[in-house]
Amino acid sequence: MSVVLCIDFGLKRCGLAISDPNRIIASPLQTIESSNLENWLDQEISKRQIAEIVLGFPTRLDGSDSHVTENVRLLKLALTDKFPTIPIYLFDERFSSKMASAAISQMGHKKKKQDKGLIDQVAAAMILQEYLSQS
Repeated sequence: MSVVLCIDFGLKRCGLAISDPNRIIASPLQTIESSNLENWLDQEISKRQIAEIVLGFPTRLDGSDSHVTENVRLLKLALTDKFPTIPIYLFDERFSSKMASAAISQMGHKKKKQDKGLIDQVAAAMILQEYLSQS
């Protein structure tokens, strides 16, 4: 079976999460520098049998664009061109980083010492889990 990859895109780094083959459970995968995303995808899509990509779509509470929204739209276009056989979806990511930070705090990590890369991975997993539950 194939899996779904979620990318929580940021200008500096991307949090990645992946589903199990049955598309039931989302798990944090890793954090990579945004500049390395395309190379990572080139290497990993076939190896991990990625059949869909979900991009966290950042908007403000009122639905207007955030400072990263246009970058995510451009990323979707670039990935659609590069990987035309893989469906790529935008999915609301509002509050995902705050919820990820809170979840990490509940596991015993102090907020001041939280690794931003870990927050990005957990946020991607939360976005993906919500996507999986709605699809």
